[in-house]
Amino acid sequence: MLAVEEALARIVAGLAPLPAEWCHLGAAPGRVLATDLVAPRDQPPHAISAMDGYAVRAADLAGGSATLRQVGAAPAGGTFEGGVGPGETVRIFTGGRLPPGADAIALQENATVDGDRITLAGRVEPGAYVRPAGLDFKRGDLGLAAGTILSARKLGLVAAFNHAWLAVRRKPRVALLATGDELVMPGQALAAHQVVNSNSAMLAAMVTAWGGEPCDLGIAADRPEALAAIVPHLGGIDLLVTVGGASVGERDLVRTVLAGHGLQLDFWQIAMRPGKPLMSGRIQGVPMLGLPGNPVSAGVCAILFVRAVICALQGLDPAPPEVDAILEAPLGANDRRQDYLRAHASWRDDGRLGVRPMPKQDSSMLALFAAAGCLIKRAPHAPAAPAGATVPVLPLAHDPIGV
Repeated sequence: MLAVEEALARIVAGLAPLPAEWCHLGAAPGRVLATDLVAPRDQPPHAISAMDGYAVRAADLAGGSATLRQVGAAPAGGTFEGGVGPGETVRIFTGGRLPPGADAIALQENATVDGDRITLAGRVEPGAYVRPAGLDFKRGDLGLAAGTILSARKLGLVAAFNHAWLAVRRKPRVALLATGDELVMPGQALAAHQVVNSNSAMLAAMVTAWGGEPCDLGIAADRPEALAAIVPHLGGIDLLVTVGGASVGERDLVRTVLAGHGLQLDFWQIAMRPGKPLMSGRIQGVPMLGLPGNPVSAGVCAILFVRAVICALQGLDPAPPEVDAILEAPLGANDRRQDYLRAHASWRDDGRLGVRPMPKQDSSMLALFAAAGCLIKRAPHAPAAPAGATVPVLPLAHDPIGV
């Protein structure tokens, strides 16, 4: 059986980022930028006021207070066409352009107004309450690098660069096929021997969250012709994911049936738990992953491997995100398979993440998987770990888009 790390490397080997396409700013949250984004101008393009007040020469207030003559006004976003000479001031509002000759802003709360005579109390230093040209960014600055996931804050910067359209990676199209005579779609009446197909809904949501575009091919019965019927639908697909039918039972047909339609199998079975019967290969040039049918096994394999393919196709790091956490209950020694334990996670009083493994780890228990905050990663043959030990975890509540 392959190690998880070797399996991951083989799955993403040879995958290249998908071509770029143009996307409107309003449809860009969560998309991956395909090209560097460079500032087209200085922002602000000229010195502006950071406060409401009076544009002054700092030298005029060197004595601590002065009465100056108001010669004009600069509204927010506006400009006073003249300049500020000795003994003069201009009424200015936040965002107003600093007039020539002025080098500071005196706050309006320190002003006494008598017609055009403005008495200002207190000294000001040159540059006080002035936002210089290029304070935010300068023309030619790299704003966002290719490969950036476009969050709400980053899209604000895109808009500030005056871009309504931008080049992003095309979303990977991921076909999902559940297999098994016992499966029915959610909402249908159930016979005693039937099981609701929860995997397709879960995997489609995962694919969407990771930036892919799911294509649900439904449920294939345990008959060769049912599985073979999907092959004509692989055009335009970037990844085929089958669920179930990947083990060694006489009705687990995925490997044998698809081999007759061009499946080139790379490997089958990896040294992990849950998810040992993972299948990887290519069919008619399309990468293919065969996930086990148990819901937790399918979900954990998706987190490790389906996500990796989607990331690689968008030019992102395919490695699963890991953080360190503090174990709050002891763990026994591990066997030869890499284990991913469902666990509760919470922030401790010392600011570190604490994790507590769930008492049951059966791969069919979707309720516990849904409640988990992370997966504790246990290396093959890891020794027993006491409470208080540091362990690597894969967060499950991470929002890949964020703000």
